[in-house]
Amino acid sequence: MFDIRKRLNLFSPLQDFRMTRPNSRCPGPISRRSFLQTGTLGLGGLALSDLLRLRADAATGGGSGSDTSVIFVWLPGGPPHMETYDMKPDAPSDYRGVFNPISTNVAGMDICELMPRHARIADKFNIVRSIAHKFADHGGGHKRFLTGRKPKTPTGFVNDAPAVGSIVAKMREQRNIGVPNYVSITHAGRAAVDTYSFGAAYIGPSYVPFNVPGDPSEEKFLVRNLGLSAAMENRLDDRETLLTGFDRLRRNVDSSGLMDAMDQFNQQAVELLTSDKARNAFDLSREDSKLRDRYGRHAWGQRALMARRLVEAGSSFVTLVMENPYVSGISHPKNGVYNWDSHAVNCHMNEDLKNRMPVYDQAVTALVEDLHNRGLTEKVLLIVTGEFGRTPRVNTQVGSQTGVMQPGRDHWPNAMSLLTCGGGMQTGQVVGETNSKGEHPQERALTPNDLWATMYRHLGIDWETAFPDHSGRPMPILPFGTPIAELT
Repeated sequence: MFDIRKRLNLFSPLQDFRMTRPNSRCPGPISRRSFLQTGTLGLGGLALSDLLRLRADAATGGGSGSDTSVIFVWLPGGPPHMETYDMKPDAPSDYRGVFNPISTNVAGMDICELMPRHARIADKFNIVRSIAHKFADHGGGHKRFLTGRKPKTPTGFVNDAPAVGSIVAKMREQRNIGVPNYVSITHAGRAAVDTYSFGAAYIGPSYVPFNVPGDPSEEKFLVRNLGLSAAMENRLDDRETLLTGFDRLRRNVDSSGLMDAMDQFNQQAVELLTSDKARNAFDLSREDSKLRDRYGRHAWGQRALMARRLVEAGSSFVTLVMENPYVSGISHPKNGVYNWDSHAVNCHMNEDLKNRMPVYDQAVTALVEDLHNRGLTEKVLLIVTGEFGRTPRVNTQVGSQTGVMQPGRDHWPNAMSLLTCGGGMQTGQVVGETNSKGEHPQERALTPNDLWATMYRHLGIDWETAFPDHSGRPMPILPFGTPIAELT
């Protein structure tokens, strides 16, 4: 006889809080052979049943149950707006850079020559060129952009307000759809919740994303948070693949007859782990090989495809991080940089973009086309952005890896560009405009909050809803912001 909590690996750093609650329940001891150990979420050791229990404890009701969702493509480091979606060919040479604009299939919408696939389908997305804020540090920029609030500190990645994905998870916590409701897909070494300011702050740790780390293009890729734990795999006669692992778990649970003996939270966790819907949503092998090729057999492309499968299956908010293009067989040159942080000291910006942009161009346009082809543009809102833009003026500096002078751009929150698609919006639009040197908005000045108000409207969430912060003060989801009329 043993405690199911230990068998299910349900203890976490939150156990003292949970176990001291007067209404907390213990499922009691059961047979040793009753259940297979499952993996934890990997974010602070929080297990699925912990997550479900905390969500039930914290439930406040409200939120939209409508069948809408968001795919959020996060480009940490800050893409250069003047080498992507806001070209300035008439600016002085030290501003405009070396790349040329190309026409798209939308009259008047020019983009960088490094994105020819974008140019062919520009009628299927929108570009917003006039969002700006005031936080130039990566930490401050992440927090400002991802929470819709001015952070208390301009540096560091630990949120003092909930990230928008956590708000969505909170507002839709009553949904039980057979797949994780809030998911993030990241590099395996960058899965911590505070790496990108994905924290839930005062609404509680149960609203952080279900993280899927790794490279889905790899042949041996496993959704570790839904598979068997390594300790359990070592006790099996042979190592199970992802799908076989799911099948084994389901057979053991069904044959044991223990479902009725578990409390409702453990049962919900097992249902999620063993559901055909979850199993199928993460199984990229079910996709046509040609479509997988269209997305690109690299981490960015296959993460984008997985995100589409998840929202189609019912997930409300899926974040995928496109940070390091030098994976999946793409070599990392000395003059390249890991993320989009294209300081001259970090990389030769132009050479890095020549390597980075074809991967980005392929993955993003495949996702845009796929959403249209599958009739998902009413249901799904796609947002592609980083935390800020880059300085309008190019500077040169000795590269730390190359030892030679090379061009780059520094942080610039005063102007940035982003892409949107779906959400029932009209497409083929350019919203807003920066001045002739790309320094600041001169038409239709917007903030990140206007973007999030647009998103919350799509999801049917009232952004004036308030939650108490750690001191008990009611904090509205957004302190300010108006939906962008062109995108609604």
